[in-house]
Amino acid sequence: MLKVFNDFERQPVLLAKFEEVAKCYSASCVFADAQYRQGVMDSEIKPPFPARIVGQALTVQLSPGDLVDPLRAIEMGRDGDIIVVDAGGDRQTSVCGGLMGGLARNRGIRGMIIDGSGRDIDELEAIGWPIWARAITARGTHTMYSGRKDELSINVPIQCGGVPINPGDFVVADTIGVTVVPVASAETVVELAREQAAREQKTREWVAQGKTLEELLNEFGRL
Repeated sequence: MLKVFNDFERQPVLLAKFEEVAKCYSASCVFADAQYRQGVMDSEIKPPFPARIVGQALTVQLSPGDLVDPLRAIEMGRDGDIIVVDAGGDRQTSVCGGLMGGLARNRGIRGMIIDGSGRDIDELEAIGWPIWARAITARGTHTMYSGRKDELSINVPIQCGGVPINPGDFVVADTIGVTVVPVASAETVVELAREQAAREQKTREWVAQGKTLEELLNEFGRL
């Protein structure tokens, strides 16, 4: 259903915990491991330049075959949000470019995850506002000419990269990929991720000391 516009509860204290843990190496992997490898988006969804963001999902549902720029989402977004867009996996029509990125950055929105396409990645990289997408294409939507802004829904349950996402779910995205943590389990998962990151760092330090595989397995039980 289109033209449904909801909001969600922001959780800045919990978001700060996610931000702290996500400073580790391979943050998307750590949070995936903490969920038994669940919540990982399709590997085609990648950033066109190195980036890492953590935030809560402001979800957008577009209409396949009739895509529009999600300008209304930028108007509704707040500091700490990540816009997550179900564009039906469309690889031929971009739903986000440089000007939108600049507007979103001004509102504190941290980036956009698109099950679809983006463009203007030179400008996006220059302003430091990342996107994750299946493809990059020069073709944009027609919103700038038609003035249409409401043929979409915001903050409804969606699918993105094969993962169900609800408004307010936590998103950890880096150059490796995108991992989603449901808000209902976020408190538990962030602590499991903290333990996982600490365990990996200790293992990393042992590797740097020249320890053997046998010694590592005796100490940690696994890599």
